[in-house]
Formats: sequence, structure tokens, C-alpha cells
Amino acid sequence: MCGIVGLYLKNPELRPHLGRLFAPMMGEMTERGPDSAGFAVYREDSRKERAKVTVCCVAWDYDWPALAAQAGLELGVEAAVEPASNHAVLSAATDSATLREWIEAGHPELRVTSSGAALEIYKDVGLPADVLARFGVSQMAGSHMIGHTRMATESAVTTEGAHPFNTGEDLCLVHNGSLSNHHCLRDWLRDRQGVRFQTDNDSEVAAGYLTWRLQEGASIAEALEASIGDLDGFYTFAVGTRNGFSVLRDPIACKPAVMAETDDWVAMASEFRALARLPDVEAAAVWEPEPGRVYSWSGDT
Repeated sequence: MCGIVGLYLKNPELRPHLGRLFAPMMGEMTERGPDSAGFAVYREDSRKERAKVTVCCVAWDYDWPALAAQAGLELGVEAAVEPASNHAVLSAATDSATLREWIEAGHPELRVTSSGAALEIYKDVGLPADVLARFGVSQMAGSHMIGHTRMATESAVTTEGAHPFNTGEDLCLVHNGSLSNHHCLRDWLRDRQGVRFQTDNDSEVAAGYLTWRLQEGASIAEALEASIGDLDGFYTFAVGTRNGFSVLRDPIACKPAVMAETDDWVAMASEFRALARLPDVEAAAVWEPEPGRVYSWSGDT
């Protein structure tokens, strides 16, 4: 089942209201995925030289300020932390790879959900409305968000298994469907290409595949085009990058998806009801994404 949603704001004046517009979209997907929920938000730090890593911990009373102090001391840079429920965004005047490696090497009690310059990923078990309220989504600003509500039919209900998945710098993916060749593809990406995975979820493999393609020099649109031939199964993908938002359905397109676009925004969801409360939706172009066609929007264009 599962439900996916995405919202990309083309009009900068709407960006302070991103979370307020996005939250009802995910709420409408509760029936498609009541087990867990997660979302990715893209918001640039005004201090461009800083990287950030989102982390979560099973301990709700974790000492986040001490983590920032330790990062600053051991990395020799200015560091700061912004807690949000059992997650936090750790930022520092370094690159995201260094920051992520420092956490993974010295803090096994933490799980990294995302890394980059703009991306933050928050996810947890529970009803989507409860997860969104836990992280204060309605107050968030940014350029775009993608989200997922999960009905776990083949694996345990855990925070780690919730979407979105991040496997590369500022890239994340949510997925409705199932891949049939993810086991062998995961082994190849891990052993031959050095892509790291945290779970056995097939959606993380799809994200890892796109990360590899991007590292090879492809654009996100080119990477998604290539995935049509390399990924077996049925799927609808919503993908976020630092500058944009993309959607792809497999060539059979048995998973539902609908899109809408105005001069101010573009959005997608598993069902139209998730789009129905967006501003000026009555005047939007509304369509069902064609099978095997990549749709992509970017702040660079």
C-alpha cells in the first residue's frame, strides 16, 4: 500500500509556509500507511560553509548539547545542534562526509538519517499526524519536501525501515511499490561501488542506485532514466535533491500517482485528495504521470 507525497515551491514567497502546506498532504495518506511516517525537508543554512547531519536516538533524553560540544572540540570547528523530539540536526563548519563519519565512528547509539547542506530527514513509527506533530512540521520553512506513510507488509515496523532514505549528499527517495532485484543490486553497489546501506529495505537500494549514478556524473533525470532498465519491479519514486524534485513511475505504472502544477508550485501524491487543499489548486494543471517518463523540476532551470 503506502502513500507518498511531494511539494516543490517555485515561488520563493511561499517558502516560509512550506510545512503548513505540506502537513495536510501527508495526513491524507494515513489510510495508505498507518504504521510509520517520515519526511524530508530542504532548507538552506544561511551559513553556506556549514554541513548538517540529521541523527536520531532511541533515548528521548539524549544530551544533544553535549554532542555538539564534543563535535566542536574533536573536529576543531564551530558546531551547533537543533533538537527535534528524538532527532536532532547537527551542523558544523566542515563537509558533511566528515561530520557523518565522525558520528558513525564514535556514536553507535545514534542513527544517521540524512547528510548534506540542505537536507533534513525525520521519521518514526506511529500515525502520520502524530509523527508530524512530534517534529513540528507545520512550522517548517524551505523550498521542497517529500514524505511517505508506510504500511509494513514485508518487514518490521521500525524507525530505520521508515522512508525517506538518504544515501548520498542531499539526495533522498520515497517509494511506493516493490523491487525484485534489490538483493543482488545491493551487493553490487556495496561491494563494487562502495555505496553504504543501513537497512534491508529495497527503497534504500533504489536511493543507493541513484547515488551511484550521480557520482558517475549523471544528472538526476539521467539517473532516473537509467533506472528504468536497471531496476526490476513496480514502483513510483519521488526524489529530492538539493535543487529540485523528480517523479518516476515504472513502465507498467500499476502504483497510483497524480500530479498538479501552478506557476507557484508543483506537487504529487498517491491520491488527489492529498493535493486538494493546496492554494489555487482549482486552477492547476492536473495529470497522471505517464509510465516510464521522468518528471523533474529544479531551481537551476
